[in-house]
Amino acid sequence: MAAVPFLPKNAPFTVEDINLLNELVARSTPLQRSWLSGFLAGLDAAQAQAGAQPAAPPRARVPMTILYASESGNCESLALKAKKIAQKHNFDAKVFDMADVDVSVLTKTKHLLIYAATWGEGDPPQRADDFYKALMSDAAPKLDGVTFAVLALGDTSYVNFCMTGRLIDERLEALGGKRGFDRQDLDLDFAKQAADWTEKTLAKLAPADAPAGSNTVVHVDFKGAIPDLDPSEPEFTAENPLQAEISALVNLNGTGSSRETWHVELAFDNPAFVYNPGDAIGVLPDNDPAVVAELLDAVGLSGDTGLAQKLTNEFDITALTRPAVAAYAKLTGRADVEKISQGDAFTAYAEDRQLVDLFVDHREKLQPDQLVKLLRPLPGRLYSVASSPAAHPGEAHLTIGAVRWNRGDVKRKGVTSTYFADRRKPGDTARIYVKPNRHFRLPEDGNRKIVMIGAGTGIAPYRGFIEQRAEAGATGESWLFFGERNFTYDFLYQLEWQDFLAAKNLSRIDVAFSRDQPEKIYVQHRLWQQRADLQKWIEDGAHLYVCGDEKGMAKDVDATLVKILAETAKGDEEAGRAKLKELAKAGRYQRDVY
Repeated sequence: MAAVPFLPKNAPFTVEDINLLNELVARSTPLQRSWLSGFLAGLDAAQAQAGAQPAAPPRARVPMTILYASESGNCESLALKAKKIAQKHNFDAKVFDMADVDVSVLTKTKHLLIYAATWGEGDPPQRADDFYKALMSDAAPKLDGVTFAVLALGDTSYVNFCMTGRLIDERLEALGGKRGFDRQDLDLDFAKQAADWTEKTLAKLAPADAPAGSNTVVHVDFKGAIPDLDPSEPEFTAENPLQAEISALVNLNGTGSSRETWHVELAFDNPAFVYNPGDAIGVLPDNDPAVVAELLDAVGLSGDTGLAQKLTNEFDITALTRPAVAAYAKLTGRADVEKISQGDAFTAYAEDRQLVDLFVDHREKLQPDQLVKLLRPLPGRLYSVASSPAAHPGEAHLTIGAVRWNRGDVKRKGVTSTYFADRRKPGDTARIYVKPNRHFRLPEDGNRKIVMIGAGTGIAPYRGFIEQRAEAGATGESWLFFGERNFTYDFLYQLEWQDFLAAKNLSRIDVAFSRDQPEKIYVQHRLWQQRADLQKWIEDGAHLYVCGDEKGMAKDVDATLVKILAETAKGDEEAGRAKLKELAKAGRYQRDVY
């Protein structure tokens, strides 16, 4: 029997109504749908015969600016969703990436909505850094008459939770803006709360009825606005994951390596699961049952199988956050735990511990509801996709480094990495979803040169890039810089890169194996050694990509690229930095860092 088509997400109904109608249609019979179709047609005909009442005069639509500062794409997605909701509230909304506009955009509207993520230890997203600095500077414009609202995203496992959003909110008020709705600071499980905040905020800010007969929209010519396209949301999200089969699990490192890197192949037969090279695949893991048992024992709840199942599937029992420590101290009244939550004591304690260690180190008997209230939902983990859908239809590949460490006799490990490494096998399933990343994309012109820079698992997206260009018959040259510890054990996908070179899908490769010689050599050193050719490639229009650890490799690569570009400006590092920013604004310098 043919499947009944569902209402599209852009149908003129609320999300709740669409879900309700889809549920109704899905369980209806052909006879019921035919009857309903006739009934609605007859209802329309009857109303037409009775004479339609004159339509109420349309209301004036009011300009609104929606800004976002995003690193992983969460705030971007929220901003685009807000635009659709704003239109229902009679706003003429324009969406802007802070990376593409300057602070003068704030003065061109009376209604301002901002979605801001915090990156690392309280920093703004890298792409929004220039806008943020200008906003905080003495030269920032006055915002008298501007009504604003700010939603902040962050991660409570970091000390400066939601700092970027908090500081933007305070700064807008200091510049004379009027807070139209209270700021909300959200953790990783933000989806439902963000949707609720957006709806309430726009309802509060919604313009009053305009004078009769007015339907004029006052358009302001903004540069940098996101085009009025209808970017479709992924069908599968963290709230609606796809069950995919694990078809392959391969340790890419050789025997004797100090690394453990897993190539994971996920197979699916649902055509609605769509991704592009450069996107991330989210994985919703389960907690290690051994860690669950350890935690339950520490709080005197061993043997509660129902709670054990919840802790395995639903709650984060590893990420140690300051709020969690403070909440446990308040619940138990323990002064020693309270001290841990304060100042540098938390940083020192949390350096090599997980949340489960807090309960083990400071044992107290808890009730099930008390324990659950201390925990946050188990978040998904994002991994750069390591495949091209054109080369592997119905598959998505991941490159995952297993995380393990010892604290004395206590062994600890990462949740998702060892979920695959230790507790999954081919034939099992995993819950996955797509996280689009439109700021890490191949150039549309296949004749363009590309330079790909990465270390360790940062090589993942470049495998997908080269596969995609090979399938498309792209003729542009490609150059890979890759770094790891040892050539013999750690050259990830070595045979594939050699095949790509032989087939001329990859033009050039430079590698840096840091521990194969007395002095440490990293990818930034190879970049500097090859700077003359790299400068020529950039002059020829090459696109540059960086993927990997933001605090280490990516930061050093960024500094080296500044030096390389400065060399073409007589050593002026400010000029080099300005040139790198120009490349970023033009979409020719893209980073996927973590």
